[in-house]
Amino acid sequence: MNTPVIAVLCGGTSAEREVSLGSGKAVAQAMAFSYPTRKFVIEADALPEGLDPERHVVCSTQHGVFGEDGGMQRLLEAAGIGYAGCDARSSDLTFDKWRTRQAVSAAGVRIAPGRFFNAAAKPAASALAQEFGDQMVFKPNRQGSSVGLQIVTSRAGVDLALGGLREGDWVAEKRILGRELTVGLLRGRAMGVVEIVPKSGVFDYSSKYTKGLTEYFAPASLSEDVAAEVRRTAETAFAACGCRDYARVDFMLSHEDELYLLEINTLPGMKETSLLPMSARCVGLDFNALCKEMVAPAVERFQQTSAAIR
Repeated sequence: MNTPVIAVLCGGTSAEREVSLGSGKAVAQAMAFSYPTRKFVIEADALPEGLDPERHVVCSTQHGVFGEDGGMQRLLEAAGIGYAGCDARSSDLTFDKWRTRQAVSAAGVRIAPGRFFNAAAKPAASALAQEFGDQMVFKPNRQGSSVGLQIVTSRAGVDLALGGLREGDWVAEKRILGRELTVGLLRGRAMGVVEIVPKSGVFDYSSKYTKGLTEYFAPASLSEDVAAEVRRTAETAFAACGCRDYARVDFMLSHEDELYLLEINTLPGMKETSLLPMSARCVGLDFNALCKEMVAPAVERFQQTSAAIR
C-alpha cells in the first residue's frame, strides 16, 4: 500500500499560535515513529508551500481562528489534500459555540441555559441576572482555549463584564457549579474520562497553560454509571455535529449529577501532558500510539483514493 508522508501543520496566526507550536513539535516527533513526517510552520492564513496531494496526509495541530474553525480545512479540500480530523463543515460548526449548543441540544444533550448576542446590542445586566442569576459565564462565540472567557459571581460582575464587551458575538450562560470533566474520542468512540481541578476554581487560559495551576485526575473518580453517561453523551455530541476521526468533549457535572456539555474541541492541545493524551492513556494508548491512531483513518482514505486512481 502507498504510505503517505504525514504533514504536521502548526503555528498559524491565531491567539493560540504558541500553544500550537508546542503541539506541532510533540506530534511531529511522535508521528515519526510510525510514518515519514514533515513539519510545516504556518505563518499566514494560507496553505504552506510544498504540500502535495499525491504524497501528503495532513495532521493539523493549529488551534483557534483559521486553524480550527474550518478555514484551513476548506483550503485543503479545495486543493485535494487529505487530512486527519473533522472536515470543514463540522469544524466550522463546532467552533461556533451557539450553533454547537443547538446541534447537541437537538440530539438530547443537556446544555446550560444561555443567550446569544452581539456586543453592539447587549442585553441589560438586569435582564440577564433575572434569567440566569448572578453566577454567569460569558464566552466569545468563536474562539478557542478559553480565550476571552469571563466568569462572574455577582450582579456587579455582570455589569462589569457586559461593560467590557466592545465587539463581536457573545454567549452568556448560567454558570453550572460542579466538577469539570473531559473525554477524548477516536473514530467516534470515547476513551477515558479526565477530571480537571483548577486551583483558582476557573479553568481559564492561564489555568490551562501555566504549570502547577491545575490538577488532573485520569481517570476521574466517578461511578461506572456516571462515567458511562459521560462517554455515551460525548459520542452523541460527536455524531450530532458530524465530527470525524477524533475530538475532545468537555462537560460540567453539576452537584445534582446532571451532565452539561461545555464544548467540542476538534483540534485540542497535543503535548504529551495535554488532555486528549491523558484520556488516551486511560485506555492504554501512549502518546506515540495515540498520534498513529489519530491519522489512521486519513491514511486509509488516502490509500483508498490512490488505489482508485490506479
